[in-house]
Amino acid sequence: MSYVPLLRQDFRVRKIAVGLSQRMDETYARVKGTWKHLHRAVDKAGATVDFLLTAKWDRKAALRFLRKATKRNDTPEKIRIDKNGANRAAIESHNAEHEVSIEIRQIKYLNNIVEQDHRAIKRLVRLMLGSKSFGLAAVTLASIELIHMIRKGQLLPTSEMYPARQFYSLPG
Repeated sequence: MSYVPLLRQDFRVRKIAVGLSQRMDETYARVKGTWKHLHRAVDKAGATVDFLLTAKWDRKAALRFLRKATKRNDTPEKIRIDKNGANRAAIESHNAEHEVSIEIRQIKYLNNIVEQDHRAIKRLVRLMLGSKSFGLAAVTLASIELIHMIRKGQLLPTSEMYPARQFYSLPG
């Protein structure tokens, strides 16, 4: 039995709110010898908004990630993306579906915050040498992301607790 879903559920309740200017990007993780797509978003300050592991890299997967991210956080005012057409199509579809106006900014170097944030995740993913199943990879990446968010100080209260104590304060 995995405790990660229980930890994530409690973390979401105690997570610090993220900013309304976000960066959205994807990276890769190896599962059963094939590359799967890890969609990630961070705000302007570098706080992780959300993440989702998907099998495909298309508008439908990007829209699923965007819905998940906006369901758990406020709808952003601006999203900065790279030249990925799937992300642009997903944001435009989300805008039409929910009658909101998320501004899309496609400037190459404004996405560096999320690209640098991938580095901490990729460093640990590379050590795993791939997962044997998609479900196991999703749970493992969720635990890596959870610890990464705690290290970045996204869990209340952060002032008097070290990251290890914050992790142990989550019920499980």
